[in-house]
Amino acid sequence: MFNAKAYSAISATSPLASTVIARRDPSENDVQIEILFCGVCHSDLHYSRNEWSDVMPAVYPCVPGHEIVGRVTKVGSAVMKLKVGDLAGVGCMVDSDGSCPSCRAGLEQFCANQVLTYGSADKHLGGVTYGGYSESIVVDERFVVSIPANLSLAAAAPLLCAGITTYSPLRHWGVTKGKKAGIVGLGGLGHMGVKFAHALGAHTVVFTTSPSKVEDALRLGADEVVLSRDANEMKKHVGSFDFILDAVSADHDINAYIQLLARDGNMTLVGAPEKPLSLSSFGLLMGRRSVSGSPIGGIAETQEMLDFCGAHNIAADVEVIAMQQINEAYARLLKADVKYRFSIDMASLKAE
Repeated sequence: MFNAKAYSAISATSPLASTVIARRDPSENDVQIEILFCGVCHSDLHYSRNEWSDVMPAVYPCVPGHEIVGRVTKVGSAVMKLKVGDLAGVGCMVDSDGSCPSCRAGLEQFCANQVLTYGSADKHLGGVTYGGYSESIVVDERFVVSIPANLSLAAAAPLLCAGITTYSPLRHWGVTKGKKAGIVGLGGLGHMGVKFAHALGAHTVVFTTSPSKVEDALRLGADEVVLSRDANEMKKHVGSFDFILDAVSADHDINAYIQLLARDGNMTLVGAPEKPLSLSSFGLLMGRRSVSGSPIGGIAETQEMLDFCGAHNIAADVEVIAMQQINEAYARLLKADVKYRFSIDMASLKAE
């Protein structure tokens, strides 16, 4: 066991502050990673403030962070796919039972016994798992992925959550050349959805309530931008979409978008609004349309996504911050004051 510098919250109302946490020594199947950058996900804020107490009550002290990239510093004797010096990433999971139908299908994200990167029971050290707001992490090699060398590490970090969260449903629902895909919301998730849909060859349309985001949406790869509060603009697209990715985490009218789906079209929700959304069945019935949800992807699909990003030079648009700026970043995140993800430079922890 060894100590690592980190930032943690000790209660739902306390700011994150410098601390020291214990990490396990690598076993034969483990990889030890020096964390170089860690993305800031809205889930980090929700968890540290115990805003998901009904489904995922926070355990304090908590160390958030599940968009981790770094360099391998040690490997166990049985590790095969990584070596010291390799660039590596860790996303939202660090373990699963490996034997359930979901795990056997490469869908570890649906394993009932998955171990999250932070906030899950830690079978090695007791207590709970600690995330990437830290200088180091030790993870079973099955849950470590390789990072393409051509990507900026700061911009690659959010791919481990925001990237796979948007890539997975686009792939699952067959978004490709000849398809028309909509992206609702241009934030941390939405901006990745635009990049992926465009790179997959789909005619990509962004829906936003903000006229100020039109130029950015086009820059990111959108073929069209629709101001969703303009009824006439919305009406032009009725019944025309093969797929719509809804990346909005605030309360909004999803029925307005269901009407835009073609027959057998699907809308997948990846945002998590605080209150339940109201759904009218008639919009689904009349076109055999469907609405679904999607979390992250499995480990194999996450590696596929990263390889796709390497081949197409895709990464997140990030603002790099020091670890000491995390509380300011959380305040800005609540105001959507970032384009489009924060990425923490972990070298700043050395100053602690």
